[in-house]
Amino acid sequence: MFELPTTESLVAKLSALGINLPSGSVRVDGYGDSPALSEQLLNLIRSGRKRAGTGLLWVYEAEGGSTPSAGDIEIVVDHHNEPALVTRIASVQVIPYAEVTAEYAAIEGEGDGSLAYWREAHWAFFSRECKRLGRKPDESMLVVCSVFEVLHVLEIEHYSAARVAEFDASEQEAANFFVAQTLKPDGHSALH
Repeated sequence: MFELPTTESLVAKLSALGINLPSGSVRVDGYGDSPALSEQLLNLIRSGRKRAGTGLLWVYEAEGGSTPSAGDIEIVVDHHNEPALVTRIASVQVIPYAEVTAEYAAIEGEGDGSLAYWREAHWAFFSRECKRLGRKPDESMLVVCSVFEVLHVLEIEHYSAARVAEFDASEQEAANFFVAQTLKPDGHSALH
């Protein structure tokens, strides 16, 4: 995972945009371990399909961070460390990788939403994380399963043309579809 900006700096950026956070413990997080994966996962959240995220407990322990708790307000950053979303953690479960359910995989909303897809994608991601930590992945490794609600999606204008240019062709097509689906006829975002 990339180094995250401070909570204070992000709260200041959000405040300058007129976004005031609700009361609660505030944390910062990002999704994915590459720019492409980060944008893919953020787009799933923006579309309403993804409402959960899973982290490897070993990463939280290695990086000295606390695991999310129900009620936490989370500022989610993109791969440029810019705020992309504000969420509230609704529930958290720490369970072995092998015990993740089909219901949870569907809420996480990646791929076809199946448990088989969830296991394949997350095994690949957690294997990369384990390698970075000098550990070996196994079915009993503990994962942090967080379900969240989206409180705020930053306005589309937040994403500059330079960022759109970074997308590969398939990501560009998905981004164009997202923009077309979220802009009102007057050119303003329909998301809030």
